[in-house]
Amino acid sequence: MLASLKPKQRHNGNILKYVPFFSTLTPESLAEVERIIVKKRYAKDQVVLFEEETTSYMYIVYTGKVRVVQLNEEGREQIITIHKKNEFFGEMSLLDGKTAPATVIAHEESVIGLLSKNDFDRHLLSQEEVRQKILGLLCERLRDSWAMIKILSFDNAEQRVMAVLSRLHELYGVADDRGSLINVRLTHQQMASYASVARETVTRVLSRLEKEAAILVLEGKTILLTKAFYAKFKGVA
Repeated sequence: MLASLKPKQRHNGNILKYVPFFSTLTPESLAEVERIIVKKRYAKDQVVLFEEETTSYMYIVYTGKVRVVQLNEEGREQIITIHKKNEFFGEMSLLDGKTAPATVIAHEESVIGLLSKNDFDRHLLSQEEVRQKILGLLCERLRDSWAMIKILSFDNAEQRVMAVLSRLHELYGVADDRGSLINVRLTHQQMASYASVARETVTRVLSRLEKEAAILVLEGKTILLTKAFYAKFKGVA
């Protein structure tokens, strides 16, 4: 269920400092942007926006995570990426006025801030430093697309699943004495949609990697990539 946050639930504006093109604003401008952002709470697996809505707002993740997906004719998800706290999405559609070919879904209970196109244009695009930051961010989005293409370029399922794990490490990895913890939880079906393979295939591959000590599945189904994983993936990447 979607709901606007009550005043006592509102988050402070510090989070905007982590968004690159907001970081160039003066404290006064930052406070003004924070005032006009509308914050809404989304339940796990609730749609944040559909493709046809992407030209209206820019979105900022205050808490939780969201996944960006493409839906096929059967309604199955192809995960493109996952955004976590302090990250944002939707700015590209505000720039060119074209819809983004993706749907955004709350991966867990999340609080999302919405900034309208009119406010985006008035407070951000009017400043040269902000425009330069946006240009850099568009380059990052392009690199994200290349990473997705690389995952799909692998010939067999095991390589694709390992490529997904490696990508999740790049985005959400937390250093551990044993290797790297992936600080985001995906079901086998969600990993399958990320890698464009069957869910049963993901289950088999993860089981095989666990037997080879390339991964450890910890409490809460958190995955840890070991040094053996990196050695194995280096041979196929």
